[in-house]
Amino acid sequence: MLVVHVHIQIKPECKEAFITASLENASQSILEPGIERFDLIQNQEDPCKFVLEEVYLSKEATLAHKETPHYAKWRDAVADMMATPRYSIKYTKL
Repeated sequence: MLVVHVHIQIKPECKEAFITASLENASQSILEPGIERFDLIQNQEDPCKFVLEEVYLSKEATLAHKETPHYAKWRDAVADMMATPRYSIKYTKL
């Protein structure tokens, strides 16, 4: 299993729109056969910081996810909401 944490900081005025778009993406992503979990979590100290916690069954599933229409819709919708570029850290489940 491959676990990916995508760290995101958004502009304060975009918070609600970002949450809506991200929850919609997560609800579609979890239906993909190669995804075990897909959660949006929000920092309690800074509500403009989020992490997408994505758990994939394989590296191929991560690539397939990025080819889906719902991912493309999310990516394009949130691009201008970012206060800083998003980045990911990959982990292996032990």
